[in-house]
Amino acid sequence: MTRTLEIQILTPAIGAVIGGIDLANDQDGETIAAIRKALLKHRVIFFEDQHMTPVQHRNLAACFGALHTHPLYPGVGDAPELFILDNHADNPTDNDAWHTDVTFIETPPMGSILYAKELPPTGGDTVWSDMRSAYLALSQPMQAFLKGLDAVHDFARGFPVTGTVAKQAGADKHTKAREEHPPVIHPVIRTHPETGEDALFVNYGFTTRIKSLRHKESSALLKMLHEHIQQPEFTMRWHWKPNAVAFWDNRITQHYAVNDYLPHRRVMHRATILGDRPYQQTRAHPQTQPKRSLAAE
Repeated sequence: MTRTLEIQILTPAIGAVIGGIDLANDQDGETIAAIRKALLKHRVIFFEDQHMTPVQHRNLAACFGALHTHPLYPGVGDAPELFILDNHADNPTDNDAWHTDVTFIETPPMGSILYAKELPPTGGDTVWSDMRSAYLALSQPMQAFLKGLDAVHDFARGFPVTGTVAKQAGADKHTKAREEHPPVIHPVIRTHPETGEDALFVNYGFTTRIKSLRHKESSALLKMLHEHIQQPEFTMRWHWKPNAVAFWDNRITQHYAVNDYLPHRRVMHRATILGDRPYQQTRAHPQTQPKRSLAAE
């Protein structure tokens, strides 16, 4: 038997609010399957007025897969797999750029679950963009061209040594993380492993260049794609309320944390769920290919 959810659709392309679920306690198989189905359809789903302990938050995320531990951000005491995003006047965010989470690893996350713990009086919204809609809006010749390309994703681009996160983590921790995460290669157009949909899979936060193109060509193409995904038709903006939860499909979305609330404080807890190795369905499946890092180039 499949559980039926209360779903309020936010935009035609992306986003829905799910009602009638207590995430702290409704973690049975039927509910998890229904949440997954809604996630695949709506890309990012929201749950309001939730009350979870860190352990319950972690356990919820673990229902969807193994969890990723971030190499830089501080973890939550009772559930170190969660990490804390705590931004204020003395710790301003440097995350205000369009990105897909953790694409600097071979198997980027399938999703993230973000929980609002403390919010500013105004501001601090998050915007999401649907990469399937962005892909479909491109011309067919451009779609075909991009399907044959790969791009380089680099930890050091998203977390430079001079950045706020690196400074807060400390030089030793940042150096270790950089050494453990060399640049990796992913297809520019990724096939969703559950729905079979093709979607854009480059992002400003971590993508440094497109392989096989000259520098000027790569820079121009990435600039066009980064601007393209910001079109209002592909996006939705979420105004956070205390204890709200967002769960997004990281394989087919990008997001942007709006940095308009300083000097006020914004505290969020995030669980990140590991995913599959990206592939493009018109080419060989990743299971039949060698590991794709620049070290092998």
